[in-house]
Amino acid sequence: MAPLSKRSTIYLDPVLHQALRLKSLETSRSMSEIINEALREALAEDAEDLSAFDERADESLISYEQMVKRLKKDGRI
Repeated sequence: MAPLSKRSTIYLDPVLHQALRLKSLETSRSMSEIINEALREALAEDAEDLSAFDERADESLISYEQMVKRLKKDGRI
């Protein structure tokens, strides 16, 4: 663990906890390392999504019906 790590208590579903323990044993990594990596990936994905929303904020909006018509016209549905 990193020297500046913070301790936290989390409550896991028993099945997830067992799967995490098995993965920890199989990969020779601590459960904390696996959880930290998963959280980093999830937060990075959220950041990418927010960035995409920001990039498209000025685009014009169309209704659902207009989108369906456009997809049909283009032969996508």
